[in-house]
Amino acid sequence: MLSATSPSAGTPGRKVILLTPRGFCAGVVRAIDVVKIALQVYAPPIYVRKEIVHNRHVVEELRSMGAVFVEEVTEVPEGGRTIFSAHGVSPEVRREARERGLKVIDATCPLVTKVHLEALRFARQGYTILLIGHRDHDEVVGTSGEAPDRTIIVSDEGEAETVEVPNPDRVCYVTQTTLSLDETAGIIATLQRRFPNIQAPPAQDICYATENRQLAVKAVAAECQLLLVVGSSNSSNSRRMVEVAKNAGAPAYLVDDRHGVEPAWLEGVRTVVVTAGASAPEHLVQELVESLRERGFGELEEVEIQEEDVRFSLPTELRLTQIAV
Repeated sequence: MLSATSPSAGTPGRKVILLTPRGFCAGVVRAIDVVKIALQVYAPPIYVRKEIVHNRHVVEELRSMGAVFVEEVTEVPEGGRTIFSAHGVSPEVRREARERGLKVIDATCPLVTKVHLEALRFARQGYTILLIGHRDHDEVVGTSGEAPDRTIIVSDEGEAETVEVPNPDRVCYVTQTTLSLDETAGIIATLQRRFPNIQAPPAQDICYATENRQLAVKAVAAECQLLLVVGSSNSSNSRRMVEVAKNAGAPAYLVDDRHGVEPAWLEGVRTVVVTAGASAPEHLVQELVESLRERGFGELEEVEIQEEDVRFSLPTELRLTQIAV
């Protein structure tokens, strides 16, 4: 669906195409709300294990409100209140939290929890689990921890081509939720060719927001002279959007905010497409659009590729406080 064009001052014919959907997904909204409400209800300090979501601006805002970000629960004072990030944690982290008597609020995205439960179910049935994802990503670390002795991480088609399993007839796959659709499809196809009896999860693991944002990029790539994705460098889904655009032949860059745009990128460009990863705040997008307007991109056109209306309820620990989001 195409919105009305909004003209403003600038060089005639130079425009910004703003993609929808973009920015925060339901899991990110929930995770950020968890931290803000916890700070209101329990008062600082509230300890958050890892970045609550992968965006520097979000983390800095929450830190200014009293959130204390730590790498491991061992850094939290015994009995302290801590929040697990949207990316999920392994059973080992939960055990450590219990041993320290921590008061835990779990902000794991429900779609990540779904993958954890799939891995557990497959492990209990005696399968070797091929976890498709990036080894060092917090989500993959947490998921692999559900059944570390039965899980093998597969990061690309090359690894899919060479991975060995104890029993080729007793193997399954699950995936990180923020991967490239195309890249993941290639890995899965390789695994299915090598292991004809491989079991798939009941439903696709790549989340709706990741899919919708990649499809939106694909939809405009052909007419795109430059695509800018607002998102932090450690945001997997943001980086995948850049890859999707480049694979479709469109020049694309990941920018943390408006300050990340290099003037040379705009030389000779008449149309810039702007979108944002699932953990990037909307105000960063609007600031980037305003910065482009000041550089001569005076027309604004919003393209809606897919409507989103997904919401997740708060964790039980916070719902019981009856504090409105």
